[in-house]
Amino acid sequence: MAIRKIARMGHPVLRRPAAPVSHPRDPEIQRLIDDMIETMIDANGAGLAAPQVYESLRLVIFQAPGERSEAADGEERFDHTAPLTVLINPVIEVLGPERQTGWEGCLSVPGLRGVVTRPNHIRYSGLDRSGKPVSREARGFHARVVQHECDHLDGILYPQRMQDLSLLLFETEIADFMAAQQNPGRE
Repeated sequence: MAIRKIARMGHPVLRRPAAPVSHPRDPEIQRLIDDMIETMIDANGAGLAAPQVYESLRLVIFQAPGERSEAADGEERFDHTAPLTVLINPVIEVLGPERQTGWEGCLSVPGLRGVVTRPNHIRYSGLDRSGKPVSREARGFHARVVQHECDHLDGILYPQRMQDLSLLLFETEIADFMAAQQNPGRE
């Protein structure tokens, strides 16, 4: 296993649709999955898509606890004991009209966070690392993580989903931004 370099916003690999994985059990795919897991954990991410490690393939991994938590300094922490999911050639189906709005960050857009609205209830399906079918329903943060990672497979980064770019902030400014929202006029 190896920690791979993460592509950043602007790199062409993040802008194009990824190719389907033909043989999930191929040793190269298995090595890629292992590298992605190590890279995601090292970067304290909730998920990672193959294009983010310069492999234009329809493969994502994620660890999605029911809710994310924050440390005292406001920095997000992810529960790496949450079930790890490997999803090859994923498909997402929206199951309800309700939508949720929340902050997102991305390993390919370091240092920034933005507010994105997404469907709150989805079903995702695809193949696991052994090539067996996977199908699950997800809501809330779990649904957000899956949609965010699958967007990478279509060449979409979360800022492209934002409706209000004034809510794209440096992570270091979020605490001050939130304080100003709660106490208008005390900036």
